[in-house]
Amino acid sequence: MRIAQVAPLAESVPPRLYGGTERVVSWLTEELVRQGHQVTLFASGDSTTSAQLVRSVPEGLRLGGIRDHTASLLVMLDEVRRQAADFDIIHFHVDLLQFPMFRKASDRCLTTLHGRLDLSDFHPVYRTFRTMPLVSISASQRVPLPAANWLATVQHGLPFGPPPAETQDRSYLAFLGRIAPEKRPDRAIEIAKRAGIPLKIAAKVDPADQEYFQHVIQPQLDHPLIEFIGEIGDHEKRDLLGNALALLFPIDWPEPFGLVMIEAMREGTPTIGWRSGAVPEVIDEGVTGYIVESIDAAVAALTKAFFLDRKAVRQRFEERFTASRMAQDYITAYERVLDAPTATMPRERSVIPPRPLPIAMPGALADDWPQFSGVSQVQI
Repeated sequence: MRIAQVAPLAESVPPRLYGGTERVVSWLTEELVRQGHQVTLFASGDSTTSAQLVRSVPEGLRLGGIRDHTASLLVMLDEVRRQAADFDIIHFHVDLLQFPMFRKASDRCLTTLHGRLDLSDFHPVYRTFRTMPLVSISASQRVPLPAANWLATVQHGLPFGPPPAETQDRSYLAFLGRIAPEKRPDRAIEIAKRAGIPLKIAAKVDPADQEYFQHVIQPQLDHPLIEFIGEIGDHEKRDLLGNALALLFPIDWPEPFGLVMIEAMREGTPTIGWRSGAVPEVIDEGVTGYIVESIDAAVAALTKAFFLDRKAVRQRFEERFTASRMAQDYITAYERVLDAPTATMPRERSVIPPRPLPIAMPGALADDWPQFSGVSQVQI
């Protein structure tokens, strides 16, 4: 199959440091090439791939100091459109801008939505461009948009990588990702202090979150148990997660997936995660970690996490969250797009059946949506 992967331009593919979506695009692209598909990757020029690379900008825009990516994305999408006849399927990972440009080619396109969908600002786009097939990365991500044109749910997957070392340290807790109010690093700090266990924080600070970092988090870093490392790359990340007693994932927002949870799982490290967003879909309670709703519960869960079987954590990763499984699920989704009648999609058969969620459908949002013919309803 001739496949175009269209990546965001914020980071290289894969990223040098922080970058979730670009990392997933890299894993998917490399696995599709390994499986024998002809893949073209539209991404920044400093990307590294075994696919054919179309260099849309010289380097990842964030590290290049460019904050508004709209102009660069539009130029890249125009190039994708010029080459569109060369591909059987075009897979977008760039949110919304492609919808009007590729509306007439919706029978050869799909878009994976990687971000939160509970903010209503962008909902009119999904109403207007309702023939564009969408892929969710969790069942919970879909809840605010039940009548969107959902094609499938495909959870993220990672390359296998080497098995965890037997000499893991397990003497500290880890917080990995981004310093932001919705990620709640303050909760992680409080958990570590109450438990009396060192905490290593490896996270980037975006300009938008600089004030939060300076006024809320930085004053709490002057403590013997707390170590702020900053932004790190993949090799350092694997060491950090693999040697941790547990990953703390104390989020306070509807996280669409939570890639770091399966990165920890690959290293055999359990996660203590808040019951929010996709956390209940990713963590297998009592096997790969524990789901909590308070700091007290998180502290209590740490004792139980110490006795979890690290090999069983790794095994569950191999069963559920590998890049080969993710790629095969996307191939199934591509085939559904190409086999579907033009301008309408069949009723959804999710590639990965979403797990039941402990949340109710927001009826007010659902009632606001017109019932379009051929638009599949979310199945939870």
